[in-house]
Amino acid sequence: MPSIRRPALAAAALTAALALTATACGPSDDEAAGNKPSAAASQKGDEGLELPKNLPSSLKDLEKWKNGAWKNWDKEQWLREARDFVNPIIKDHWKPDTMKGARPSDKTLATQGAPGTAPGASGDQGVTDPEPQPVQAKSVNVPYHNNAAPVGKVFFDSPEGHMVCSATVVKDPAHPGKSNLVWTAGHCVHAGQKGGWYRNIAFVPSYNDKGLPGAQVNSAPVQDVAPYGVWWADWAQTSAQWIKQGAETGGAGAPYDFSVLHVKPEAGSGKSLEETVGNALTVDFNAPQVKSIPSMGAWGYPAAAPFDGQKMYDCVDRPSRLTIEPSQPTMYRIGCTMTGGSSGGGWFAKGADGKVVLVSNTSIGPANSTWLAGPHLGPEAQGVYNAISQKFAKR
Repeated sequence: MPSIRRPALAAAALTAALALTATACGPSDDEAAGNKPSAAASQKGDEGLELPKNLPSSLKDLEKWKNGAWKNWDKEQWLREARDFVNPIIKDHWKPDTMKGARPSDKTLATQGAPGTAPGASGDQGVTDPEPQPVQAKSVNVPYHNNAAPVGKVFFDSPEGHMVCSATVVKDPAHPGKSNLVWTAGHCVHAGQKGGWYRNIAFVPSYNDKGLPGAQVNSAPVQDVAPYGVWWADWAQTSAQWIKQGAETGGAGAPYDFSVLHVKPEAGSGKSLEETVGNALTVDFNAPQVKSIPSMGAWGYPAAAPFDGQKMYDCVDRPSRLTIEPSQPTMYRIGCTMTGGSSGGGWFAKGADGKVVLVSNTSIGPANSTWLAGPHLGPEAQGVYNAISQKFAKR
């Protein structure tokens, strides 16, 4: 059995810092438009320009979609029409039983490895370090709203049915203290080069707050499963590179596999997501080179065996480097046994001021679930983030 490498002091410090950012009180009692990808996005998405909003005539009738059209997707029709992000709120669509039954979106959690270190490479670019030893995923203490308030699950529908990823509440520079932004993976909102936007995308912060066993989730009060309510994406943005290159396996597009959602509550008092959960994380687009990062952690809800998606876990390790394509940004990699369903979950590290910041998200991993890799958040990620922030700046 491989040895488990977990830097105890660094892990404890990072976990404690994340816990301190959570609200000390319990959940509040109070408690879809999009991005044009394809050619338009590939030309303008990186610069963060607003893209056209017109919808194909077949999707203009949103009531038809609300009344159940999503249940009978035609695969070929979806490939043509899902170029447009359409996500109207469907009340009570995501209930405890449908949330529990959602399957992991693990399409990119099956890479065959990566090339070795590029000759003459300096710094992080083009480098692949030796594969890390597995780090056993550790269950997060309950209630989650006291220990990892910004973390939750993203639910969505694909032609294959109800699917799930993980995600994190992040700050919005246009609305300090009142953010409605959520960070996740690109493959949790868009299928990449051979597909389009997914449907019925919603975020549930602190999902299954008490960590109830799966057998109890169906019958649990909704406030235990979704303590802060269900938040629907009214806009989603991902990178032009993911839309153009993203693939189901092999890691294609993974260095650009990130997305930002703007959400609104299915029902609520008008409070923002950040106000409701009590916290949001800053996104660091200027993280230092790997050698300068002593500890990095991934948080999420792994749903593929041996996990069932009902509980939150984390892995903390010293990061290493993974290069998929020498011409593309080098990714972060840590040892971790989390499986599909953890995709999109935030990667956290301590910033220069000692506060926890988001530096990446889970994108890919091997079939045997011994490590995870996430993109380095550079100018492309910042362009996506700024674009969605600016779009809602005056709303």
